[in-house]
Order: sequence, then C-alpha cells, then structure tokens
Amino acid sequence: MQISWAARTDRGLSRSQNEDKYCARPDLGLFVVADGMGGHAGGEIAAGLAVDQIRQAIETTAGLSRDDSWPMPFDIRSGIDGNRLRVGLTMANARIAQEIKGFEKLRGMGTTVVAILVTGCKVALANIGDSRAYLQRGASLRRLTKDHSWVEEQIRAGTLTEAAARHHPWRNIVTRALSGCDELLIDVTELEFEAGDRLLLCSDGLTAVLEDSEIQRVVAAPTDLQGVCDELVGRANAAGGPDNITTVVVAVAAN
Repeated sequence: MQISWAARTDRGLSRSQNEDKYCARPDLGLFVVADGMGGHAGGEIAAGLAVDQIRQAIETTAGLSRDDSWPMPFDIRSGIDGNRLRVGLTMANARIAQEIKGFEKLRGMGTTVVAILVTGCKVALANIGDSRAYLQRGASLRRLTKDHSWVEEQIRAGTLTEAAARHHPWRNIVTRALSGCDELLIDVTELEFEAGDRLLLCSDGLTAVLEDSEIQRVVAAPTDLQGVCDELVGRANAAGGPDNITTVVVAVAAN
C-alpha cells in the first residue's frame, strides 16, 4: 500500500488562537490530531505536549515485539501498534500531569486526541475525547470513533437528538481527555486499509458545524487530498467557524 496525506489547521472565526495541533509522520505511519483545552494558553500547551510525546513513544517502540520489555503492561486485547499508541497517549497524559504540577496556571488544561498508526494495510486507531476518525470506503462514510462527551452520552441514551446536541450549551463538555488524570480510558481499535480508502482525522471544530452527510460528500469527491482538507475547513468557517478546525486526510493506493 502507498500512503498519501494532506492536512489543514485553522483557528476559525471566533477564537483568538489555535489550540489544535497535528502530527503527520508518514515515515513512522503516524498521524495525530489533538484539540487542546484550558485557559492561559494551556490548551495549546497540552495539545503540543501530547503530539510530541506520542511521536517520541512511536519512535522508541519501533521494532518491539509482544515478548519484549514494554514501558507499560502489554494489553492483549490490542496488537503491537495498538499498544504502541496506548503507550504514547499514556506517556502524554503523564507529561501533562507533570507540567500541571510544575505550573499552577496550567491547572485544568488538557487535550483530546485521535491518532492512527499505519503499517502496511493495517491501521491501529486510538482516541480519547471528541476528536474523530472517519473511514471513506466506496460510497459510504463510517465514523470509527465514539465521542467521549456529555452530549454523545445523552444521544446514546436516547434523551438527546444529534440535531439538538449541535446547539446544546453543554456540547463542548468532554468526559474523557488527556488531562493528567490518574485513571485513563483510551479506546483502541484496529482495521485494515483497502486501496481507494480515505481516512479523515478531525477536531470537533469540523463536526460541530457540519453533518456527516456533508463531510461525506467532500471526502468522497474526486479531489486531491489537500483540496479535501481546504474544502472542509472552508465549509466549517462558512457555517460560522466557532472553534479551531483541523483536518488530516490519509489515503492509500495499491503499489
């Protein structure tokens, strides 16, 4: 499989700074989107720390097998790459905790993360918070992640519709994040790429204003990947741009 990618990040129309960060390291097979939160530039710091720590963890765990010595216990429910991502997010959480302990003004900062690690046709995916991953295959767009947010929990419970969730005053409340917490729950899954697939990673600045059907039309269009990213950001800003917006699109083709 041959990987191609593109990315775009934008502060949107309402925010004074961009607290989103992303990482694109095709040489490692690593792609990450982090959406920071917290005052006094804390969100930007948390997202930056997360991206850097995840990248370092993927570099240092390259080549490890299940029987090797791991920085943390190996989770048998996930494969090698799933465990590598879990290590990265766990170490990022620890680093954020360290920064908060050293600087009182950073208390309350944190970040959501969605990350993939591509090895051949296999993809490991990890997420925490409400940044999302979507898979475009053929004519269908499938969301691969579940939001860890208050409104998503209400949608799943049947007490809130998706339309109502977009305008709910608590729509920005996440129930999980990398925030230096002691108990860290990370969702990890694995899938296989097929030739022609496109995988979108994005912050909620996109999904809070665009419905999945509109995202699908853009991602599925016969447009180059940078054009897809630019179009998604442009549409989010046209819809008001109330938050930072980041899109990373990864595509695969047969060699």
